[in-house]
This record gives sequence, structure tokens and C-alpha cells, in this order.
Amino acid sequence: METQPKTFTDRDALINHVRALSPSLSPDDVSVSDTRGGRQAGQNLLGKIDPIAYGHSRNYLGGAVSYLSPYIRHGIISLNEVRNFALEAAPEDEPIRPIEKFVQELAWRDFWQRVYQQNPDWIWQDVETYKTGFAPDDYSDTLPDDIETARTDCAAINHFITSLKTTGYLHNHARMYLAAYIVHWRRVKWQAGAHFFLAHLLDGDPASNNLSFQWVASTFSNKPYFFNLENLQKFAHPQAPCAEADNLALAGSYDQLAARLFPYGVSS
Repeated sequence: METQPKTFTDRDALINHVRALSPSLSPDDVSVSDTRGGRQAGQNLLGKIDPIAYGHSRNYLGGAVSYLSPYIRHGIISLNEVRNFALEAAPEDEPIRPIEKFVQELAWRDFWQRVYQQNPDWIWQDVETYKTGFAPDDYSDTLPDDIETARTDCAAINHFITSLKTTGYLHNHARMYLAAYIVHWRRVKWQAGAHFFLAHLLDGDPASNNLSFQWVASTFSNKPYFFNLENLQKFAHPQAPCAEADNLALAGSYDQLAARLFPYGVSS
């Protein structure tokens, strides 16, 4: 097995080396994520997190998220380090509640890993039946080309797809939006969506990614997750194009969308 170099003269040399190892890349694919690897980069980000602000704004695409997920995913920063840093940032008079949401998200990541360890088959197999009124065979096995190429009829969805493919990152709420669109609006099996995410995410982790997809799909939850345009406009504007005229498929009340997406009813 050929030994690969571990040091490079500069970032461009590293990028060119990786490109040479990736012959399947299109010549037009010139995007490179701004995320920097290494322990120092991870520690620099860790030092900037604000777990209290995270609790107030985490659902907003412009919220105070940590961007630590690639470093956690690849073992550069541990969950324990992040938790301890958050605990140190908590106010002395109320040490838990202000950082509770931040620590809960760390706990979810740990939970997904433990589920994966105990049930490895669940990563690519339906844990339960769909609660959408549809059978597995009603869902497509493959991702439509307009999703692959960010040419759907929803501008916000296209924005999320483009961000995923060019930066290797998506805000967690945007991941939920895109996953729900793939599974419920386009009726594509969650496995196809999970493959697509893992092919592009720098923090792509089979446990967190796939089990979260199953939660959205309802094969690992008691109901499907979906959203409407009003929710998108609240949490994604102005980071994503949210005008109704450009996202008509998402418009309507939750009852109206449920009737369109799940005409046979939602089971629990």
C-alpha cells in the first residue's frame, strides 16, 4: 500500500494532492471547503463557542452554532472536552440551565453512537415501519437528478443542496429541511438521502446522519417530521431564499401540507 505524505508546503499543495487521488472528480468541481483540519483549528473553534447563546438561537440558520462537528466526527475534539468547556462557561449562580440545550445536543450525538454500536444493522435498515401511510415500496430507491444538481422547484432547497456540495456543511435545521423534502415531498427512501449527505458532509457520521434521517422519515420515530414555508421563513431568512413565489411547494398550513404529503393519514 502506497504511503501518503502527511505534510505539505501549503494548502494549495494539499488540495492538488487530494485532487490527484480523486480521479472521479469533474474538472468543473473546483469547490474547496473553508474548514481547516487539525487539532489547533479545532481548539481555536472550541475556544470561541458560546453555549448560552447557542441555547437561545440554535434553530436559526444564523444562530450561534459551534461548527465543531467535523472535529468531533474525526476524533480531533472529544465530546467530553466540549462538555467540560461548556460547563466552565456556565454562570456560577445557575450552572446548568443556560447551557442545557448545548449539552443535550452533545448527548444526542453520544446517543446515536451507542445505538449504532448496539444495533449496527439499523444504520441502513428501517428500524420500524413508515408512519406516513405509505409502504417502503412506494418510495424511490434513487435520488432524482434535480435534487442531485440543485435544480428543484424550491429555491431554499436548492440553496441547501448547493451549500452541502460546496462547503461540506449544513446547519442542523437545514439538514432537517432537506431530509424532509427528499423523503416526504419527493417520496425518496431515506437511505438514498443519507447516502447523498454522507458523500458530501465533512462531518458525515453514519450514526448521527442515518438515524436522524430515520427520525425524519418516521422509521425511528412515532411520526414524520415535516415543515412549512412559514417555519422556513422564521428560521432560515435571510440565510436562504425564502420568498413564497420561489418555494410554492412548501407553502400552506401544516394541516394543508399533511393532507398533500400524507393523503392516507399519519399513523403513530
